[in-house]
Amino acid sequence: MSFLPFTRPSLDDATLQGVLEVLRSGWLATGPQVAAFESALSAYVGGRPVRVMTSATAALEIALLAAGIGPGDEVITPAMSFTATANVILRVGAKPVFVDVDLDTRNMDLALAAAAITPATRALMPVHFAGLPLDMTALYALARQHGLRVIEDAAHAIGSGLPGARIGSGGDLVCFSFHPNKNMTTLEGGALVADDPAELLLIERQRFHGLQRNADGTMDVSLPGGKANLTDVAARVGMGQLPLLDGFNDRRRHLAGLYFEQLADEPLLHLPARGDAGHSWHMFAPLLDLPRLSIGRAQFIELMRQREIGVGVHYPAIHLFSCYQQLGWKAGDFPNAERIGEQTVTLPLFPAMADSDVARVCDALRTILREHAL
Repeated sequence: MSFLPFTRPSLDDATLQGVLEVLRSGWLATGPQVAAFESALSAYVGGRPVRVMTSATAALEIALLAAGIGPGDEVITPAMSFTATANVILRVGAKPVFVDVDLDTRNMDLALAAAAITPATRALMPVHFAGLPLDMTALYALARQHGLRVIEDAAHAIGSGLPGARIGSGGDLVCFSFHPNKNMTTLEGGALVADDPAELLLIERQRFHGLQRNADGTMDVSLPGGKANLTDVAARVGMGQLPLLDGFNDRRRHLAGLYFEQLADEPLLHLPARGDAGHSWHMFAPLLDLPRLSIGRAQFIELMRQREIGVGVHYPAIHLFSCYQQLGWKAGDFPNAERIGEQTVTLPLFPAMADSDVARVCDALRTILREHAL
């Protein structure tokens, strides 16, 4: 029996052939493929301008810089996400202000976010966790009420939302990820959706050394930018993936539905919120009822691996990392994020999975839970 990983990218032969053509073209760095990919992404999100980057982390950091956020500013963000969400806030000199998440959706609790706003708050940075869109109407109403910028960490959410109202088609600054474990990939990469022409120029300069070209043909460096420009090779992978994305997400929704059907009556699991047709199901991560099991999560994962099934952990609560405890956060501050961080297990979910793979995972999971139930 072959090993079933918790995720795997789907790269077709046409995309691989396209990459070979780019490699043979002699133009490997940022060039025509990047321009074509940005145009295609823009069309996908309803025509808003898109700039691609080397990662979603770079996109988030540059979005903060474009919004003018820095020392003395506070940014409200969930305590349950990948640590990059908070790291970039520190990197621009601002302060991350964590709030707890809903136990089922794993998304930021907007009532708690509203209570966390202070005179120093400049922005909200929500995460569309696992591809489940946050309540956008409530999010932007809160932002308008307090005059805040919104930087959407949509790393999990490319293709989430309904046609005509996809994540990225509206709102403020929106960041996507194209890491290999995401719903589509450029090997490594990300994108930033923005509207304001001045901010777009700033974004372009931040991603490539601060360089600007003057009308007389000379160059200037207007700010100490970094280097986050995507290669044409990576963009060509993205060009092959994007037309397949909706099909990938349909398959993910189908597989998630099978998990719900087969695990609905399992008493030792807490299933995530199901969402609706706009959920792109980047991952399926139930919680183990560890107090009712004789094994810990690490043992559970090892027992699944012994059955040739890969399981991930997404994610430990951010505020419990030493970097953030040094800022004063501590255990007990965000109970839902902490419970998720301690009990979550990410089950295999990717478009190439067969329906029988879901049954295999569920059979193994139920067997382990039965054998170790207290």
